Amino acid sequence: MKSFALLFLVVICGMGGLGQKLKPKKRSNGEEINFRTKTKDVCTMSISGDEEMKLRIECKSQGMSYWCEFAGKPSVCRAFRKNPKIYWNQIAMELRKLPHACESTQVLKTTMCQKAPTEAFMKQIATGMEPEDLANQEKSVQKTSTSMRGAGKSSVKKIGKPPMLPLIKPTQHSQGSENETEAMKLAREHCWESLHGFCSYIIGIFRG
Repeated sequence: MKSFALLFLVVICGMGGLGQKLKPKKRSNGEEINFRTKTKDVCTMSISGDEEMKLRIECKSQGMSYWCEFAGKPSVCRAFRKNPKIYWNQIAMELRKLPHACESTQVLKTTMCQKAPTEAFMKQIATGMEPEDLANQEKSVQKTSTSMRGAGKSSVKKIGKPPMLPLIKPTQHSQGSENETEAMKLAREHCWESLHGFCSYIIGIFRG
């Protein structure tokens, strides 16, 4: 009976240890690795994804910056599942031997997954490059346009108040028109409607 209990305990412990071995390890998702190429390019390698993983490499070299992306399923490789950090470190070691991290290779392979299926290899899917000082040039253009706007505002002269014009005295013609108006009023008051014109004319002669 004691031997049976001891055997049962050994089996339980063995299953527990097996369960611990079968637990998948972390895949270093989101990890970044810095390295330098053979020509001293400063590069950063970032990892993302789960089953199908993506590897992005960004480098700076003599006033230029370039980048490239790789995709693959390294989880197919058993060695990768055991220790993914060693896998990515081996890729970084291979990139350090190259003069250009993106142009020198299209497929990234490691010694620990040489016998793995082809889908486990990281294959290049995109690449690009641009001048490193492109952003600085855009900033300088923005500053120049801002300074030109300020200069334009300062060159505008302030407009003062318009000069006051002298008052014009009424002429004799205007006085005459006033007399004619008063003559017409008197004609309307004291004459028939058909004789308004004649009366105003006579009254204007006597008043003028």
